[in-house]
Amino acid sequence: MLTLSFLWSLSNWVIRLGMIPVIGMRKDNPTTCLAWLAVIFLMPWPGLILYLFLEEHSLSRPRLSRRIKKHRNFHLTNSKYSLFLNYQDSHIKKEHKTLVHLAEKHGGMPLLGSNQVSLIADTEEFNATLIADIEKAEKHVHLLFYMFRNDATGQKVARALVKAVQRGVECRVLGDAVGCRGMFSGLGNWMKKNGVQAYRALPANPLRLRLARFDIRNHRKLAVIDGQIGYTGSQNIHVPEFGHKKAGQWHDVMIRVKGPTVRQLQSVFVEDWFCETQQIIDNPDIYPPSVKEGHASVQMMPTGPDRPTDGFQDVIIQAIHTAERKVCIVTPYFIPNDGLITALRLAAARGVEVEIIAPDRSDHLLLDQASAYYFGVVMQNGANVYHFNDGMLHTKILTIDQSMAMVGSANFDIRSFYLNMELVSIIFDPEFSYDLNLLLNRYKEGSVRLSPVQWFRRPLYKRVIEGVVKIFSPLL
Repeated sequence: MLTLSFLWSLSNWVIRLGMIPVIGMRKDNPTTCLAWLAVIFLMPWPGLILYLFLEEHSLSRPRLSRRIKKHRNFHLTNSKYSLFLNYQDSHIKKEHKTLVHLAEKHGGMPLLGSNQVSLIADTEEFNATLIADIEKAEKHVHLLFYMFRNDATGQKVARALVKAVQRGVECRVLGDAVGCRGMFSGLGNWMKKNGVQAYRALPANPLRLRLARFDIRNHRKLAVIDGQIGYTGSQNIHVPEFGHKKAGQWHDVMIRVKGPTVRQLQSVFVEDWFCETQQIIDNPDIYPPSVKEGHASVQMMPTGPDRPTDGFQDVIIQAIHTAERKVCIVTPYFIPNDGLITALRLAAARGVEVEIIAPDRSDHLLLDQASAYYFGVVMQNGANVYHFNDGMLHTKILTIDQSMAMVGSANFDIRSFYLNMELVSIIFDPEFSYDLNLLLNRYKEGSVRLSPVQWFRRPLYKRVIEGVVKIFSPLL
Protein backbone atom coordinates (compact mmCIF):
# COMPACT_ATOMS: atom_id res chain seq x y z
CA MET A 1 0.00 0.00 0.00
CA LEU A 2 1.38 3.36 -1.01
CA THR A 3 2.11 5.63 1.90
CA LEU A 4 1.42 9.36 1.93
CA SER A 5 5.14 9.96 2.29
CA PHE A 6 5.85 7.98 -0.88
CA LEU A 7 3.09 9.75 -2.81
CA TRP A 8 4.39 13.13 -1.66
CA SER A 9 7.92 12.25 -2.72
CA LEU A 10 6.66 10.91 -6.05
CA SER A 11 4.66 14.06 -6.77
CA ASN A 12 7.72 16.19 -6.04
CA TRP A 13 9.81 14.26 -8.55
CA VAL A 14 7.03 14.33 -11.14
CA ILE A 15 7.00 18.13 -10.84
CA ARG A 16 10.79 18.39 -10.99
CA LEU A 17 11.21 16.20 -14.04
CA GLY A 18 8.03 17.31 -15.77
CA MET A 19 8.87 20.99 -15.54
CA ILE A 20 12.25 20.61 -17.27
CA PRO A 21 10.81 20.45 -20.81
CA VAL A 22 8.05 22.93 -19.95
CA ILE A 23 10.49 25.59 -18.79
CA GLY A 24 12.93 24.76 -21.55
CA MET A 25 10.27 25.32 -24.20
CA ARG A 26 8.68 28.46 -22.74
CA LYS A 27 11.73 30.44 -21.61
CA ASP A 28 14.02 32.15 -24.08
CA ASN A 29 16.64 33.16 -21.51
CA PRO A 30 18.79 30.20 -20.34
CA THR A 31 19.71 32.03 -17.12
CA THR A 32 16.05 32.46 -16.24
CA CYS A 33 15.43 28.80 -17.09
CA LEU A 34 18.11 27.69 -14.66
CA ALA A 35 16.80 29.99 -11.95
CA TRP A 36 13.28 28.56 -12.30
CA LEU A 37 14.62 25.01 -12.28
CA ALA A 38 16.61 25.76 -9.14
CA VAL A 39 13.46 27.04 -7.40
CA ILE A 40 11.39 24.05 -8.51
CA PHE A 41 14.03 21.46 -7.58
CA LEU A 42 14.41 23.02 -4.11
CA MET A 43 10.68 23.59 -3.53
CA PRO A 44 8.64 21.62 -6.09
CA TRP A 45 5.08 22.54 -5.08
CA PRO A 46 5.72 26.19 -4.06
CA GLY A 47 7.92 26.57 -7.15
CA LEU A 48 5.18 25.20 -9.41
CA ILE A 49 2.63 27.62 -7.94
CA LEU A 50 5.01 30.55 -8.36
CA TYR A 51 5.72 29.53 -11.94
CA LEU A 52 2.02 29.35 -12.80
CA PHE A 53 1.59 32.93 -11.59
CA LEU A 54 4.89 34.40 -12.74
CA GLU A 55 6.09 32.55 -15.82
CA GLU A 56 4.84 35.03 -18.45
CA HIS A 57 6.35 38.46 -19.04
CA SER A 58 3.50 39.67 -21.23
CA LEU A 59 0.16 41.26 -20.58
CA SER A 60 -2.72 38.82 -20.53
CA ARG A 61 -4.73 37.97 -23.62
CA PRO A 62 -7.88 39.86 -22.52
CA ARG A 63 -5.85 43.05 -22.05
CA LEU A 64 -4.02 42.60 -25.33
CA SER A 65 -7.19 41.79 -27.26
CA ARG A 66 -8.85 44.96 -25.99
CA ARG A 67 -5.79 46.93 -26.99
CA ILE A 68 -5.52 45.31 -30.42
CA LYS A 69 -9.23 45.80 -31.24
CA LYS A 70 -9.08 49.54 -30.65
CA HIS A 71 -5.39 50.26 -31.13
CA ARG A 72 -5.69 51.20 -34.80
CA ASN A 73 -8.64 53.51 -34.26
CA PHE A 74 -6.94 54.94 -31.19
CA HIS A 75 -3.90 56.02 -33.17
CA LEU A 76 -5.95 57.25 -36.13
CA THR A 77 -7.97 59.39 -33.73
CA ASN A 78 -4.89 61.05 -32.28
CA SER A 79 -2.57 61.06 -35.30
CA LYS A 80 -3.98 64.38 -36.57
CA TYR A 81 -2.50 66.05 -33.50
CA SER A 82 0.91 64.36 -33.84
CA LEU A 83 2.90 66.72 -36.06
CA PHE A 84 6.26 67.08 -34.32
CA LEU A 85 9.24 69.34 -34.83
CA ASN A 86 12.34 67.33 -35.69
CA TYR A 87 15.52 67.36 -33.65
CA GLN A 88 18.47 69.67 -34.23
CA ASP A 89 21.63 67.88 -35.37
CA SER A 90 23.85 70.33 -33.47
CA HIS A 91 23.52 68.34 -30.24
CA ILE A 92 23.69 64.83 -31.72
CA LYS A 93 27.00 63.09 -32.27
CA LYS A 94 27.29 60.76 -35.21
CA GLU A 95 27.79 57.83 -32.82
CA HIS A 96 24.43 58.57 -31.20
CA LYS A 97 22.35 58.40 -34.38
CA THR A 98 22.13 54.61 -34.12
CA LEU A 99 21.09 54.92 -30.47
CA VAL A 100 18.30 57.35 -31.40
CA HIS A 101 16.99 55.09 -34.16
CA LEU A 102 17.13 52.06 -31.87
CA ALA A 103 15.17 53.87 -29.15
CA GLU A 104 12.57 54.94 -31.71
CA LYS A 105 12.27 51.37 -33.01
CA HIS A 106 11.60 50.02 -29.51
CA GLY A 107 9.61 52.89 -28.02
CA GLY A 108 7.89 54.19 -31.15
CA MET A 109 8.79 57.83 -30.50
CA PRO A 110 11.32 60.00 -32.39
CA LEU A 111 13.90 62.37 -30.98
CA LEU A 112 12.49 65.91 -30.95
CA GLY A 113 14.32 69.23 -30.72
CA SER A 114 13.44 72.72 -29.48
CA ASN A 115 12.77 71.63 -25.88
CA GLN A 116 13.56 73.30 -22.59
CA VAL A 117 14.62 70.80 -19.93
CA SER A 118 15.34 71.58 -16.29
CA LEU A 119 16.67 69.21 -13.63
CA ILE A 120 14.88 68.88 -10.28
CA ALA A 121 16.85 66.87 -7.72
CA ASP A 122 15.02 67.90 -4.55
CA THR A 123 11.74 66.28 -3.48
CA GLU A 124 10.32 69.42 -1.89
CA GLU A 125 11.18 71.48 -4.96
CA PHE A 126 9.48 68.97 -7.24
CA ASN A 127 6.36 68.83 -5.08
CA ALA A 128 6.14 72.63 -4.91
CA THR A 129 6.76 73.09 -8.65
CA LEU A 130 4.22 70.43 -9.64
CA ILE A 131 1.54 71.91 -7.36
CA ALA A 132 2.26 75.40 -8.69
CA ASP A 133 1.79 74.16 -12.26
CA ILE A 134 -1.45 72.41 -11.31
CA GLU A 135 -2.71 75.64 -9.76
CA LYS A 136 -2.03 77.43 -13.06
CA ALA A 137 -3.63 74.73 -15.24
CA GLU A 138 -6.39 75.92 -17.57
CA LYS A 139 -7.52 72.83 -19.50
CA HIS A 140 -6.28 69.52 -18.09
CA VAL A 141 -3.91 67.82 -15.64
CA HIS A 142 -2.75 64.22 -16.17
CA LEU A 143 -0.81 62.35 -13.47
CA LEU A 144 0.58 58.81 -13.73
CA PHE A 145 2.66 57.64 -10.76
CA TYR A 146 3.67 54.27 -9.37
CA MET A 147 3.21 55.64 -5.85
CA PHE A 148 0.69 58.28 -4.80
CA ARG A 149 0.68 58.27 -1.01
CA ASN A 150 -2.04 59.49 1.31
CA ASP A 151 0.40 61.67 3.24
CA ALA A 152 0.93 65.42 3.56
CA THR A 153 2.31 65.74 0.03
CA GLY A 154 -0.33 63.49 -1.54
CA GLN A 155 -3.05 65.49 0.19
CA LYS A 156 -1.62 68.79 -1.06
CA VAL A 157 -1.54 67.47 -4.64
CA ALA A 158 -5.09 66.12 -4.24
CA ARG A 159 -6.36 69.48 -2.98
CA ALA A 160 -4.70 71.26 -5.90
CA LEU A 161 -6.41 68.84 -8.30
CA VAL A 162 -9.83 69.36 -6.71
CA LYS A 163 -9.44 73.14 -6.87
CA ALA A 164 -8.47 72.78 -10.54
CA VAL A 165 -11.62 70.74 -11.20
CA GLN A 166 -13.71 73.44 -9.52
CA ARG A 167 -12.46 76.01 -12.01
CA GLY A 168 -13.23 73.75 -14.99
CA VAL A 169 -9.97 71.83 -15.46
CA GLU A 170 -10.19 68.12 -16.35
CA CYS A 171 -8.00 66.16 -13.93
CA ARG A 172 -7.07 62.51 -14.39
CA VAL A 173 -4.97 60.40 -12.02
CA LEU A 174 -3.64 56.92 -12.79
CA GLY A 175 -1.78 55.08 -10.04
CA ASP A 176 -0.36 51.59 -9.88
CA ALA A 177 -2.60 49.33 -7.81
CA VAL A 178 0.30 48.01 -5.72
CA GLY A 179 2.37 51.19 -5.41
CA CYS A 180 -0.75 53.16 -4.43
CA ARG A 181 -2.24 50.49 -2.18
CA GLY A 182 -4.50 52.05 0.40
CA MET A 183 -4.63 55.41 -1.33
CA PHE A 184 -7.65 54.75 -3.54
CA SER A 185 -9.85 53.66 -0.64
CA GLY A 186 -9.27 56.95 1.16
CA LEU A 187 -7.75 59.90 -0.61
CA GLY A 188 -8.64 58.45 -4.01
CA ASN A 189 -12.33 58.23 -3.12
CA TRP A 190 -12.25 61.81 -1.86
CA MET A 191 -10.76 62.98 -5.16
CA LYS A 192 -13.39 61.05 -7.12
CA LYS A 193 -16.23 62.55 -5.09
CA ASN A 194 -14.85 65.98 -5.94
CA GLY A 195 -14.61 65.44 -9.68
CA VAL A 196 -11.09 64.05 -10.19
CA GLN A 197 -11.04 60.98 -12.44
CA ALA A 198 -8.83 58.47 -10.61
CA TYR A 199 -8.17 54.84 -11.57
CA ARG A 200 -5.98 51.96 -10.44
CA ALA A 201 -3.49 50.64 -12.99
CA LEU A 202 -2.88 46.89 -13.32
CA PRO A 203 -5.03 45.49 -10.49
CA ALA A 204 -2.98 42.82 -8.71
CA ASN A 205 -5.74 40.51 -7.51
CA PRO A 206 -4.55 36.99 -8.54
CA LEU A 207 -8.14 35.72 -8.57
CA ARG A 208 -8.96 38.07 -11.44
CA LEU A 209 -5.80 37.23 -13.40
CA ARG A 210 -6.08 40.25 -15.65
CA LEU A 211 -2.34 39.79 -16.06
CA ALA A 212 -0.41 36.68 -16.98
CA ARG A 213 1.98 37.90 -14.27
CA PHE A 214 0.19 39.73 -11.50
CA ASP A 215 3.50 41.27 -10.33
CA ILE A 216 3.96 43.26 -13.57
CA ARG A 217 3.64 46.86 -12.44
CA ASN A 218 3.20 50.24 -14.07
CA HIS A 219 6.34 51.81 -12.65
CA ARG A 220 6.15 55.03 -14.70
CA LYS A 221 6.16 58.53 -13.25
CA LEU A 222 4.85 61.37 -15.37
CA ALA A 223 2.72 64.50 -15.25
CA VAL A 224 1.35 66.62 -18.09
CA ILE A 225 -0.28 70.01 -17.59
CA ASP A 226 -2.28 71.56 -20.46
CA GLY A 227 -0.22 69.56 -22.95
CA GLN A 228 2.55 72.16 -22.56
CA ILE A 229 4.45 71.19 -19.41
CA GLY A 230 5.63 67.68 -18.66
CA TYR A 231 7.46 65.89 -15.86
CA THR A 232 9.10 62.49 -15.71
CA GLY A 233 11.84 60.73 -13.76
CA SER A 234 12.06 58.63 -10.60
CA GLN A 235 10.08 60.71 -8.08
CA ASN A 236 6.74 59.51 -6.72
CA ILE A 237 4.09 61.52 -4.92
CA HIS A 238 5.08 61.37 -1.25
CA VAL A 239 6.70 63.39 1.51
CA PRO A 240 10.49 63.99 1.40
CA GLU A 241 10.95 61.81 4.49
CA PHE A 242 9.42 58.78 2.79
CA GLY A 243 11.25 55.58 3.73
CA HIS A 244 13.49 57.29 6.31
CA LYS A 245 13.07 54.56 8.91
CA LYS A 246 14.21 51.80 6.54
CA ALA A 247 16.94 53.06 4.25
CA GLY A 248 17.09 56.78 4.96
CA GLN A 249 15.53 59.72 3.19
CA TRP A 250 14.93 59.06 -0.50
CA HIS A 251 16.77 60.98 -3.20
CA ASP A 252 15.18 61.27 -6.64
CA VAL A 253 15.47 63.18 -9.90
CA MET A 254 12.75 64.58 -12.14
CA ILE A 255 12.97 66.59 -15.33
CA ARG A 256 10.54 69.37 -16.25
CA VAL A 257 10.05 69.64 -20.00
CA LYS A 258 8.50 72.34 -22.15
CA GLY A 259 8.37 71.90 -25.92
CA PRO A 260 7.47 69.28 -28.54
CA THR A 261 8.46 66.26 -26.42
CA VAL A 262 5.62 67.00 -23.99
CA ARG A 263 3.39 65.50 -26.69
CA GLN A 264 5.20 62.19 -26.21
CA LEU A 265 4.57 62.23 -22.47
CA GLN A 266 0.95 62.99 -23.24
CA SER A 267 0.64 60.07 -25.63
CA VAL A 268 2.10 57.69 -23.02
CA PHE A 269 -0.52 58.81 -20.52
CA VAL A 270 -3.35 58.69 -23.08
CA GLU A 271 -2.50 55.10 -24.05
CA ASP A 272 -2.12 53.90 -20.45
CA TRP A 273 -5.39 55.62 -19.58
CA PHE A 274 -7.10 53.90 -22.49
CA CYS A 275 -5.76 50.48 -21.47
CA GLU A 276 -7.14 50.83 -17.93
CA THR A 277 -10.41 52.68 -18.57
CA GLN A 278 -11.25 51.95 -22.25
CA GLN A 279 -11.73 55.71 -22.59
CA ILE A 280 -10.14 57.45 -25.58
CA ILE A 281 -9.14 61.01 -24.67
CA ASP A 282 -9.92 62.89 -27.87
CA ASN A 283 -9.90 66.59 -27.11
CA PRO A 284 -8.12 69.04 -29.44
CA ASP A 285 -6.40 70.70 -26.48
CA ILE A 286 -4.72 67.42 -25.50
CA TYR A 287 -2.07 68.02 -28.19
CA PRO A 288 -1.70 71.81 -28.53
CA PRO A 289 0.57 73.22 -31.26
CA SER A 290 4.28 72.75 -30.56
CA VAL A 291 6.44 75.82 -30.11
CA LYS A 292 10.19 76.25 -29.68
CA GLU A 293 11.02 76.48 -25.99
CA GLY A 294 14.77 75.79 -25.96
CA HIS A 295 17.64 73.90 -27.57
CA ALA A 296 17.41 70.46 -25.92
CA SER A 297 16.74 67.36 -28.01
CA VAL A 298 14.66 64.87 -26.01
CA GLN A 299 13.24 61.45 -26.80
CA MET A 300 10.80 59.51 -24.62
CA MET A 301 11.08 55.74 -24.58
CA PRO A 302 8.24 53.79 -22.95
CA THR A 303 9.17 50.18 -22.21
CA GLY A 304 7.26 47.20 -20.92
CA PRO A 305 5.87 43.74 -21.70
CA ASP A 306 3.53 45.23 -24.31
CA ARG A 307 6.58 46.25 -26.35
CA PRO A 308 9.81 44.47 -27.44
CA THR A 309 11.08 43.27 -24.06
CA ASP A 310 14.78 43.74 -24.87
CA GLY A 311 14.32 47.39 -25.81
CA PHE A 312 15.58 49.10 -22.67
CA GLN A 313 18.67 46.95 -22.25
CA ASP A 314 19.45 47.22 -25.98
CA VAL A 315 19.47 51.01 -25.77
CA ILE A 316 21.64 50.96 -22.63
CA ILE A 317 24.16 48.61 -24.22
CA GLN A 318 24.27 50.66 -27.43
CA ALA A 319 24.80 53.85 -25.40
CA ILE A 320 27.70 52.29 -23.47
CA HIS A 321 29.31 51.17 -26.74
CA THR A 322 29.42 54.84 -27.87
CA ALA A 323 31.33 55.97 -24.76
CA GLU A 324 34.81 57.37 -25.32
CA ARG A 325 35.68 58.81 -21.89
CA LYS A 326 33.18 58.02 -19.15
CA VAL A 327 30.09 55.99 -18.29
CA CYS A 328 28.20 56.71 -15.08
CA ILE A 329 25.24 54.68 -13.81
CA VAL A 330 23.14 55.68 -10.80
CA THR A 331 20.61 53.11 -9.63
CA PRO A 332 19.09 51.86 -6.37
CA TYR A 333 19.21 48.24 -7.58
CA PHE A 334 22.03 46.90 -9.73
CA ILE A 335 21.23 43.45 -11.10
CA PRO A 336 22.64 43.43 -14.65
CA ASN A 337 22.33 40.67 -17.20
CA ASP A 338 25.21 39.23 -19.20
CA GLY A 339 24.81 41.77 -22.01
CA LEU A 340 25.16 44.77 -19.71
CA ILE A 341 28.11 43.24 -17.84
CA THR A 342 29.87 42.60 -21.16
CA ALA A 343 29.24 46.16 -22.35
CA LEU A 344 30.69 47.60 -19.13
CA ARG A 345 33.67 45.25 -19.27
CA LEU A 346 34.47 46.21 -22.87
CA ALA A 347 34.11 49.91 -22.04
CA ALA A 348 36.60 49.63 -19.19
CA ALA A 349 38.95 47.55 -21.37
CA ARG A 350 39.15 50.31 -24.00
CA GLY A 351 40.02 52.92 -21.36
CA VAL A 352 36.58 54.32 -20.55
CA GLU A 353 36.06 55.31 -16.92
CA VAL A 354 33.09 53.30 -15.61
CA GLU A 355 31.31 54.43 -12.44
CA ILE A 356 28.40 52.81 -10.58
CA ILE A 357 26.72 54.81 -7.80
CA ALA A 358 24.22 52.94 -5.62
CA PRO A 359 22.89 53.23 -2.08
CA ASP A 360 24.77 51.51 0.70
CA ARG A 361 21.41 50.14 1.76
CA SER A 362 18.21 50.11 -0.28
CA ASP A 363 14.65 49.28 0.77
CA HIS A 364 14.97 45.66 -0.48
CA LEU A 365 17.29 43.35 1.45
CA LEU A 366 17.37 40.57 -1.17
CA LEU A 367 18.13 43.03 -3.96
CA ASP A 368 20.97 44.43 -1.87
CA GLN A 369 22.50 40.95 -1.63
CA ALA A 370 22.23 40.36 -5.36
CA SER A 371 23.60 43.84 -6.13
CA ALA A 372 26.58 43.20 -3.84
CA TYR A 373 27.54 40.16 -5.89
CA TYR A 374 27.43 42.13 -9.14
CA PHE A 375 29.41 45.00 -7.64
CA GLY A 376 32.22 42.51 -7.24
CA VAL A 377 31.84 41.36 -10.84
CA VAL A 378 32.06 44.85 -12.35
CA MET A 379 34.93 45.86 -10.03
CA GLN A 380 36.87 42.83 -11.22
CA ASN A 381 36.35 44.16 -14.73
CA GLY A 382 37.67 47.66 -13.99
CA ALA A 383 34.61 49.62 -12.83
CA ASN A 384 34.56 51.99 -9.85
CA VAL A 385 31.66 51.41 -7.43
CA TYR A 386 30.45 54.04 -4.97
CA HIS A 387 28.16 53.37 -2.01
CA PHE A 388 25.95 56.37 -1.25
CA ASN A 389 25.60 56.78 2.53
CA ASP A 390 23.16 59.68 2.85
CA GLY A 391 19.87 57.82 2.46
CA MET A 392 18.06 55.83 -0.18
CA LEU A 393 19.43 56.85 -3.57
CA HIS A 394 16.36 56.13 -5.71
CA THR A 395 17.62 58.02 -8.78
CA LYS A 396 18.00 56.20 -12.11
CA ILE A 397 20.54 57.84 -14.43
CA LEU A 398 22.93 56.87 -17.22
CA THR A 399 25.38 59.44 -18.60
CA ILE A 400 27.78 59.00 -21.49
CA ASP A 401 30.74 61.41 -21.90
CA GLN A 402 28.58 64.30 -20.61
CA SER A 403 27.05 64.41 -24.09
CA MET A 404 24.03 62.15 -23.55
CA ALA A 405 21.90 61.37 -20.53
CA MET A 406 19.12 58.92 -19.73
CA VAL A 407 16.80 59.78 -16.84
CA GLY A 408 13.67 57.86 -15.97
CA SER A 409 11.81 55.34 -13.85
CA ALA A 410 13.74 52.22 -14.91
CA ASN A 411 16.26 50.59 -12.62
CA PHE A 412 19.27 48.69 -13.90
CA ASP A 413 17.84 45.31 -12.96
CA ILE A 414 16.00 42.39 -14.48
CA ARG A 415 12.57 43.65 -13.42
CA SER A 416 12.98 46.93 -15.31
CA PHE A 417 14.58 45.16 -18.30
CA TYR A 418 11.79 42.63 -18.80
CA LEU A 419 8.76 43.10 -16.55
CA ASN A 420 7.66 46.55 -15.44
CA MET A 421 6.15 49.27 -17.60
CA GLU A 422 8.80 52.00 -17.47
CA LEU A 423 9.48 55.39 -19.02
CA VAL A 424 12.96 56.66 -19.89
CA SER A 425 13.95 60.05 -21.33
CA ILE A 426 17.02 60.37 -23.58
CA ILE A 427 18.42 63.89 -23.46
CA PHE A 428 20.99 65.69 -25.60
CA ASP A 429 21.70 69.13 -24.18
CA PRO A 430 25.08 70.52 -23.01
CA GLU A 431 23.54 72.73 -20.30
CA PHE A 432 21.46 69.89 -18.87
CA SER A 433 24.46 67.53 -18.98
CA TYR A 434 26.50 70.10 -17.04
CA ASP A 435 23.85 70.38 -14.31
CA LEU A 436 23.53 66.60 -14.17
CA ASN A 437 27.29 66.19 -13.81
CA LEU A 438 27.26 68.57 -10.82
CA LEU A 439 24.58 66.40 -9.22
CA LEU A 440 26.60 63.22 -9.84
CA ASN A 441 29.60 64.83 -8.18
CA ARG A 442 27.44 65.62 -5.13
CA TYR A 443 26.34 62.01 -5.03
CA LYS A 444 29.97 60.86 -5.06
CA GLU A 445 30.85 63.33 -2.29
CA GLY A 446 28.23 61.60 -0.14
CA SER A 447 29.55 58.16 -1.04
CA VAL A 448 32.40 55.80 -0.21
CA ARG A 449 34.35 54.28 -3.08
CA LEU A 450 34.58 50.54 -2.63
CA SER A 451 38.02 48.98 -2.54
CA PRO A 452 38.10 45.77 -4.61
CA VAL A 453 40.75 44.28 -2.31
CA GLN A 454 38.73 44.94 0.85
CA TRP A 455 35.48 43.96 -0.88
CA PHE A 456 36.70 40.44 -1.56
CA ARG A 457 38.11 40.13 1.96
CA ARG A 458 34.68 40.51 3.54
CA PRO A 459 33.48 37.62 5.75
CA LEU A 460 32.89 34.40 3.87
CA TYR A 461 29.28 34.06 5.03
CA LYS A 462 28.39 37.38 3.33
CA ARG A 463 29.88 36.27 0.04
CA VAL A 464 28.13 32.91 0.30
CA ILE A 465 24.73 34.55 0.90
CA GLU A 466 25.29 36.92 -2.02
CA GLY A 467 26.26 34.02 -4.26
CA VAL A 468 23.12 32.09 -3.35
CA VAL A 469 20.80 35.08 -3.85
CA LYS A 470 22.53 35.78 -7.17
CA ILE A 471 21.29 32.42 -8.47
CA PHE A 472 17.73 33.68 -8.15
CA SER A 473 18.42 37.23 -9.36
CA PRO A 474 16.62 36.65 -12.73
CA LEU A 475 13.41 36.15 -10.74
CA LEU A 476 13.73 39.13 -8.37
